[in-house]
Amino acid sequence: MAADTSVDILQKVLENEILQTTKVVEEHLDAEIQKLDQMDEDELEHLKQRRLEALKKSQQQKQEWLSKGHGEYREIPSERDFFQEVKESKNVVCHFYRDTTFRCQIMDKHLTVLAKKHIETKFLKLNAEKSPFLCERLRIKVIPTLALIKDGKTQDYVVGFTDLGNTDDFTTETLEWRLGCADVINYSGNLMEPPFQSQKKYGTSFTKLDKKTIRGKIYDSDSDDD
Repeated sequence: MAADTSVDILQKVLENEILQTTKVVEEHLDAEIQKLDQMDEDELEHLKQRRLEALKKSQQQKQEWLSKGHGEYREIPSERDFFQEVKESKNVVCHFYRDTTFRCQIMDKHLTVLAKKHIETKFLKLNAEKSPFLCERLRIKVIPTLALIKDGKTQDYVVGFTDLGNTDDFTTETLEWRLGCADVINYSGNLMEPPFQSQKKYGTSFTKLDKKTIRGKIYDSDSDDD
């Protein structure tokens, strides 16, 4: 009997919260409609012009990104190119890879998709074995590693697949979420809910490189093939 009473109380509380939320939404919509109804032709024209200007500015920004190599996932040939590419773009994701590491091919597949979707970010790849100075400077130890760069500074790393559910079968959405957590892409999803297939099993902790303790130039592989 007591259990039934508790359920009834909880149900009433939830119904009341839903009603309150609906009321707030309706009031907001009513206010917006009233605001539009009260506008004269000059105000409506001004609003239209503002929206057109915003659209024009957005298109100009898109063209600028495309002119700088955004919108595609591409390889850069040298360390010197890396510094130039990073200098001219606000957000950069750089995949440090090795030809013989199978997991780098998996990462390539997902980054190719995300580069086309998130043109606000530049997506690059660089052969770790051909860039020893840069790998030492950034403390790249595990392959594959993504260096997440914002305003010319390395803000975060995705090391191996640890942050992606510890599985080779992670989804593109999972990698997209991880990049969103680092704020290097415009992520529209919920950062508090990683899209892991088994969130309880894998958890949500991040693995970052400890710049004070990692040493050496030997690259460990995160792939079982090596």
